[in-house]
Amino acid sequence: MHAPSVLRRVGRTAALLGAVALATTAPLAQAESPGPLGAQDARHLLARTGFGASGADVARYAALSREAAVERLLAGTHGEPDIPPPAFTDAGAPLPGPQPGMTFTADERRAFVREQARQTAELRAWWIDEMVHTSSPLTERMTLFWHNHFVSSQRKVRFARLMYAQNALFREHALGDFRTLLHAAAKDPAMVLYLDSVQNRKGAPNENFAREVMELFTLGEGRYTEQDIKEAARAFTGWGFDRARGAFVFRPRLHDDGEKTIFGTRRNFDGDAVLDLILARPEAARFIVAKLWREFVSPDPDDAAVERVARQFRANGYDIKVALRGLLLEPAFWASGNRGALVKSPTELVVGTLRSLDVAPPATAPYAAAVSGMSQVLFAPPNVKGWPGGERWINTSTLLARKQFLERVARAAVDSNVWVAAQPGDDVPAHLAFAQNVLLPLPPVTADVAEARAQRDPVLFVRAALLDPVYQLK
Repeated sequence: MHAPSVLRRVGRTAALLGAVALATTAPLAQAESPGPLGAQDARHLLARTGFGASGADVARYAALSREAAVERLLAGTHGEPDIPPPAFTDAGAPLPGPQPGMTFTADERRAFVREQARQTAELRAWWIDEMVHTSSPLTERMTLFWHNHFVSSQRKVRFARLMYAQNALFREHALGDFRTLLHAAAKDPAMVLYLDSVQNRKGAPNENFAREVMELFTLGEGRYTEQDIKEAARAFTGWGFDRARGAFVFRPRLHDDGEKTIFGTRRNFDGDAVLDLILARPEAARFIVAKLWREFVSPDPDDAAVERVARQFRANGYDIKVALRGLLLEPAFWASGNRGALVKSPTELVVGTLRSLDVAPPATAPYAAAVSGMSQVLFAPPNVKGWPGGERWINTSTLLARKQFLERVARAAVDSNVWVAAQPGDDVPAHLAFAQNVLLPLPPVTADVAEARAQRDPVLFVRAALLDPVYQLK
C-alpha cells in the first residue's frame, strides 16, 4: 500500500484520539542519475536496510553510486553479534528445569517459569542493545526478518537459551545460503519444540512442521497438496530434542523409512531429502524473493521483477546476498512511488529513532518494553505466521504507544539540545534541510516542521519531525 493510503489510515486512527485529520502528500521527486546517491537516496537505502540512519551515515553513503552503496552494505555483514549475549546463553551448561524422570514441585515449576521470563526479558534488552550499536544494521534487520519467517516463540519453547540459540543461527546465516539456513532452522531445537517435531513418530506422524515448511517457509499456499504434507510428515519422523543436551537428535527407531510420494516423486525420503526436493521447485525461490520484496521494496511485488531476481537467486545456489542485491538494484526499489510505502515496525521505530538521533541509552530494557507495548514482543511472535506487519502495525492502541514513545524522545531532545543543534556560524537552513532528508521519507504533513525550519530552530525541528505522521513510514 502506498504512503497516502497509509497516512489516511493513521489519520483515521489519530482522529479517534482527538488528533487533527491528516492530509496526503505527493512523493518527493527522485533523480534518475547514475551518479552519487545524494542525501535522500542514501537515507532511503539505509532506512530500508537498517534501523534509520544518523546524519553521519547518510553523509558517508551520499557520495556513493547505487552499486557501490549496495556493495558496501553487503560487504559489512557478519555472523556474530557486536555485544556479548547474556551469560545464561552459554550452550555448555545443562538446560534448567525438570529433567525426564525427575519430579518437580509446583513451587519449583513456578520458579522455573519466573526465571525463564526474567531471562527472556534480559534477552530482549540485549537484542535491542545489539540493534542500536551494531556495526551492521543490515545483519540485524535480516536476523529480525528470519525471526519473523522461521517463527518460534518462547511462550511455547519455554527456554530462553534455546531462543537465543535460534537468534544466533539466524544471525550466522542472515545473508548466507538459504539452503543451509533452511536445513539448520528445520533442526533448530526451538523449532523442533515449537512445531511439535518431538511428537512426530512412525505410525503417528505429526503434520505441523511438514505443513508450515511448505506453506510459510518455502512455497506458499496452493503449491502443494494435502497428500504431499502427509507423506512429508512421515519423512520427518524421528526428528527430536535431547533434553539433557538441549540439542536436536535423530531417533532412527521412531523414523518411518518406508517409501513416500511427494510432488509426484516416489522414494524413501528422509527429512533432509524433502527439504532439498522443495528447494528444487522454482516456486521456492519466487516465494522467498517476493517476501523479501514486501520487506524491503513495497507491499505489492512486481511479478516480472520477482521472477528475474528469483532466477538469479536459484542459479547462485540460493545465495541470499544475490537475492538482496538484485532487489536493491531494481528500479522499483528507488522509485519515488515506493518512498514511504512501508510502515515502520515497532522495533524499527524505536531502534531507528535511537540510531538516527545517535542516542546510546545506558539501559535498553525500557526500550524493549516500549517495543512490546507497540505489539511486537521479540522472541514471542503471536502465532506461526508471525507479525503481519504493514498497516496492521497501526491501530488505536499502538498509535498511542508510538506517539507516547516519540514524545518522550522528543522531550529529551529538547531538554538536552541534542543531535542537530546548530553551532554559531552554522548554515542553519542547510542544516535543517539535511536533517529533514535524514528523518523523513516524504514531505511532512503537519505545519510544525515547516514552522520550526522557518524559525531556524534545530531542536524544535527534531521534535516536530519525530511527531509528524510521516515519521511512521519508511
